[in-house]
Amino acid sequence: MASDVQVLESAVVRFAGDSGDGMQLTGSQFTTSTALSGSDLSTFPDFPAEIRAPVGTTFGVSAFQINFGAKAIKTVGDRPDVLVAMNPAALKVNLMNLRPGGLLVVDTGTFNKRNLQKAGYEENPIGSHEFDTYQVIELDISKMTLEAVKDMGLGNKEALRCKNMWTLGLMLWMFSRKREPVISWLEKKFAKLPDVAAANVAALNAGHAFGETAELSATFKRYQIGTVHSEPGTYKTVTGSQALSWGIAAAGELAGLDIVLGSYPITPASPILHALSTMKEQGIVTFQAEDEIAAICAAIGASYGGALGVTSSSGPGIALKGEALGLAISTELPVVVINSQRGGPSTGLPTKTEQSDLYQAVYGRNGDAPLPVIATRSPGDCFETAIEACRLAVKYMTPVMLLTDGFIANAAEPWKLPDLDALEPFKVEFAKAPEGEEEFSPFVRNEQTLARHWPKPGVSGTEHRIGGIEKDYKSGHISYDPENHQKMTDLRHAKVEGIANDIPLQDVDQGEETGTLAVVGWGSTYGPISEAVKAARADGLNVSHIHIRYISPFPRNLETLLKGYDKILVPEMNAGQLKTVLRDKYLIDAKPFNKVSGQPFKIQEILDAIRAELAV
Repeated sequence: MASDVQVLESAVVRFAGDSGDGMQLTGSQFTTSTALSGSDLSTFPDFPAEIRAPVGTTFGVSAFQINFGAKAIKTVGDRPDVLVAMNPAALKVNLMNLRPGGLLVVDTGTFNKRNLQKAGYEENPIGSHEFDTYQVIELDISKMTLEAVKDMGLGNKEALRCKNMWTLGLMLWMFSRKREPVISWLEKKFAKLPDVAAANVAALNAGHAFGETAELSATFKRYQIGTVHSEPGTYKTVTGSQALSWGIAAAGELAGLDIVLGSYPITPASPILHALSTMKEQGIVTFQAEDEIAAICAAIGASYGGALGVTSSSGPGIALKGEALGLAISTELPVVVINSQRGGPSTGLPTKTEQSDLYQAVYGRNGDAPLPVIATRSPGDCFETAIEACRLAVKYMTPVMLLTDGFIANAAEPWKLPDLDALEPFKVEFAKAPEGEEEFSPFVRNEQTLARHWPKPGVSGTEHRIGGIEKDYKSGHISYDPENHQKMTDLRHAKVEGIANDIPLQDVDQGEETGTLAVVGWGSTYGPISEAVKAARADGLNVSHIHIRYISPFPRNLETLLKGYDKILVPEMNAGQLKTVLRDKYLIDAKPFNKVSGQPFKIQEILDAIRAELAV
């Protein structure tokens, strides 16, 4: 056995198996150990939409990919360096992604005739020419797991559930990760089932010991990946949904408002409801509604009552919320609407990622109904973006759409905990009753922001009516006057457009402010675009990267900035929606580069598109 430890700058590992094999748990525990070892990382949970697809079929394959290293990690990696395939279906679905020369670890104990047939194999692929381009480790993980836990008193089925821990133990050994965090987690999770806890720990230790003691080929090596040189501070590995929830909670403190979340469970937005439901001590109320319409109406009602209403969903749920969203625009109430985008249309690909709700966010309501739209670019960025959405909502008295997606929601990365005392408050002042005989109007406005003031129910002298029927500009009474409707429509547009004066100017993430090519992105394409542009610039190509957070309105310098480049390339996980909005606003001939597969962009895909644009 080769005893030398090979030092790597980074590595990409993908765990894949049946939905019942615990691949998400395995990946998350490998992530925890990796984070505690000081490496930077990015993860990609990739699981099926079916609650429980037939065991052993390709429909039920669940995978977890992690890219980690001693350098800044911005993507989950184009192709795994190591693929762990727990059954034939996992091999069938994922082998194409493994890089040539990569390491393939296969559980041969699952490669029986029945499982091979379920996966669509006519013959056993192990030992075939299909594996010639890879380093292959064939292990009967199932058998070795049963042997490791045989003294724990578990039945065969329960014992086999520990094989993910055996596999994890082997991977922890291979990449010099510590077992102790995983052991502590297992003992805590199964505190009421000590036999199950002991069995999983035994399997974990057995997989680790196998790596230490087995006489394997020289290709089976141990690797060491160092720590990343990050800014000093306290870091936590967070998913996008966690960071969004914490940002909403922080915004409530900064605004001096209670938060009321009205939500209906939907993939991939449900974790926001789960997270905020644990924050009652922070003044957060969560309401799991019977449907999407009730959820947003509860949020609107909460804002009418003087709290900050928040609602979360995905594309199909946002469609159902559409009429009530128009009500929030008409009543000019602050509501934060979080859209965790997924593959569509209709039910589409519920567990896969996409960016195809941009039209829906910018244009998707009846009537002229503008609202601010902002987008987060990574799990850690969700915290700041959530605060900004809340700030804009209460300052401008408008609903705000915050776009994230399935990849950001479920992916994880290390995030430096912010100094909460350094965050700027935006305390809300509610409307007061007018003096003398003057009639109270709900549409008294701030001259600078055009936001109406915010009357809180129960305050004497501020009684008023608001609703979906058009109101008079001065009195707030129902009005069918044509000129008044024109004025109110123009005002609602002007209020949203005026937000451009209150947001940062658009910066250039990499490169110069003029040049041959600008790659313009938004949302979760940030990582792949950033790495592709970095590689292209290292090759001497004249290319820059611009990433947009504020989509409606755009930053006020964006048009001038974009017109400083000869060509614009817009990679999106849709059929070309930001490209269309840019053309709509600025008559810029932006070229789309689209991917609608439910999977995030690879760095190489964008790098190839850059080279094609520059004819390299």
